[in-house]
Amino acid sequence: MEHIPVLLKESVDFLLAGRRVVGGEGVLVDATFGGGGHSRSLLERSSEGVSVVAIDRDPEATLRGESLTVEFASRFKLLAGNFADLTELLDDAGIDKIDGLLLDIGLSSFQLEEGDRGFSFQSPGPLDMRMDPATGEPASTIVNQADYKTLFKIFRNFGEEPYAAAIARKIVESRVQNPLLTTRSLAALIEDMVPVYKRSRRHPATLVFQALRIVVNDELNALEQVLNAGLERLERGARMVVISYHSLEDRRVKRIFRQATKGCVCPPRVPVCGCGQKPKVKILTGRGVRPQESEIALNPRSRSACLRAVECL
Repeated sequence: MEHIPVLLKESVDFLLAGRRVVGGEGVLVDATFGGGGHSRSLLERSSEGVSVVAIDRDPEATLRGESLTVEFASRFKLLAGNFADLTELLDDAGIDKIDGLLLDIGLSSFQLEEGDRGFSFQSPGPLDMRMDPATGEPASTIVNQADYKTLFKIFRNFGEEPYAAAIARKIVESRVQNPLLTTRSLAALIEDMVPVYKRSRRHPATLVFQALRIVVNDELNALEQVLNAGLERLERGARMVVISYHSLEDRRVKRIFRQATKGCVCPPRVPVCGCGQKPKVKILTGRGVRPQESEIALNPRSRSACLRAVECL
């Protein structure tokens, strides 16, 4: 199985242009290790004085990192944990300030193609979706126990699914006789609820599966936590790069980055600034960086990716 990192050159270029990294030293954090492609490129393209600390809560991802640990023994460390706990993870590793932070929020090919993880409607398997199978409740618990109102809100708020009401109602009706325990059973039910003439090239189950995955893993709260923690940890001249894949993520990234660019927040009527707040970062990417057509042709999953980067002031 091959995992193709999204926006690899662009993201690594941004991170390696950080002030201390250009000088040949520093600590870069890949907070979403996944298949390890970004970490490997950072290590191969940087000097011996630059180290990479990777983070992932998926136990299988940490196993995939063993080869890099051997190959770059003095420069690479892989930490098992949730990137929402960035502050604690870095404290435990004895790391104060960092010189770059990468967040690639998408699922890895490994997670999508391994049916027993339950992330994909295209692979048969249990309806799980947990990043860390040892913690939390699987998606099947939500699907088979949540009431109609809760399901509707999940599908509408976290999937922006136009047929949220109809799908939620059908789930509640169907599970009485046939609990929905597999990816295929849920995907089939959703397909029946979406009219053929309303379908696009996107599979009808895409948005519902997205919504369930977000809720199961508390992804949006975790994203906000790591963004705020990362901004506090960046060294002056260091950079943060975030690759998101849908509007819910991207809106949060834009909002937090914009807030970090603001200076004084005192009311206009106050003659002298009393808050002392100064801009923390400058935005490097404007409207965001999108994959080129050549990358999309090679890796269709990159189609919805958007990269945003900031530099610490």
